Amino acid sequence: MIKVVRGNPTPEELAAALAVVRARAAAASAVPSGAPAPRDSWSDPSRIAAHHVPRPGQTSWARTYWPS
Repeated sequence: MIKVVRGNPTPEELAAALAVVRARAAAASAVPSGAPAPRDSWSDPSRIAAHHVPRPGQTSWARTYWPS
């Protein structure tokens, strides 16, 4: 059920809003429920680790101490 809380929409405006809501509901129901949602490239961890990360060498332990 949809309720207009504010304003006085024309029948055409109400029909357009209802068409958008129905189209989104149809698109959401078309995706299988067992399938994972598509990943957003912004949250993809491979985007961050795409470049080479240097590895510490054999004597790197000696360079980790900074005397005060």
